[in-house]
Amino acid sequence: MALGRARRGERTVDYWPGFVDALSTLVLGVIFLLSIFVVIQFYLSQEVTGKDTALARLNAQLQQLTELFALEKGERANLEEMIAALRANLATAEADRDRLKGQADAAGQGAGSAQARAAQLAGELENEKRIGARVAAQVELLNQQIAALRRQLAALEEALETSEKKDKEAQSRIADLGQRLNVALAQRVQELSRFRSEFFGRLRQILANRPDVRIVGDRFVFQSEVFFDAGQAALKTEGRGELDKIATALLQLEKEIPADIAWVMRIDGHTDVRPIASPQFPSNWELSASRAISVVQYLISRGVSPQRLVAAGFGEFQPLDPATNDDAYRRNRRIEMKLTER
Repeated sequence: MALGRARRGERTVDYWPGFVDALSTLVLGVIFLLSIFVVIQFYLSQEVTGKDTALARLNAQLQQLTELFALEKGERANLEEMIAALRANLATAEADRDRLKGQADAAGQGAGSAQARAAQLAGELENEKRIGARVAAQVELLNQQIAALRRQLAALEEALETSEKKDKEAQSRIADLGQRLNVALAQRVQELSRFRSEFFGRLRQILANRPDVRIVGDRFVFQSEVFFDAGQAALKTEGRGELDKIATALLQLEKEIPADIAWVMRIDGHTDVRPIASPQFPSNWELSASRAISVVQYLISRGVSPQRLVAAGFGEFQPLDPATNDDAYRRNRRIEMKLTER
């Protein structure tokens, strides 16, 4: 009776670890896609930040030029006021000169004194004319500077408009790139899922009716005894026959999957919780890893590309059955094969 119950326990399929593993794979895939998107978003944000810095610098220059323009306008107004005052003085001097000339001609007296005064006024008039010419030259120079400032302001406004336009274009490119990336990644995941389903469909046909081979989610689980003797990592002859079938399916899969889809077959080695200590295998880590490597090396010898294979050893730390009896130990000693993204 106990033997019958043990055999019924062997046929019981525990789907929960496979479901958890599939969900973990899906979450890791989504995290990987989000990581790529965040990296691209980061580099594009760096470009936009640089443009924002240039835009702020141009705004500061524009403010400085505006203040300088206002200052120059104030100086120009002061100079115009000075010109008006000089012109008023010039008119007064000319009036005095004419008046003195009239007095000199009418009276006929003090002609020498009047002529001296007229000469003095004429000299002052010339001096004021020279000052007026200098002021006019300064005004002309200020006009030229104001025109140059206006041209610089126009150039800065054009640069600001160009920068804003480029910023909008960059934001548009970021959104478009993110959308295209999501679509491309979704297509790749879809294609890999299709090939994975086809591959495991073939393996189900090849490995049908074997009680020591189970399908758990998206993984094939082989009892270690199929390939190895107890405590050993050298492949048995009957185990090599099973691996030949898997190698044939993998070779066909390599031809069908497009080269731009990154995929690998991961071989995982697991042991039970009982410790091992031998010169060759100091711990279960070494034993589980060596068994996975032996499977990978044999598949490579059958023509499978090394770039499509990964070996991993988990020791006793991911048991399928946490119990501490012989049946649980047998279930936990296993080799798992899983097709996944690289």
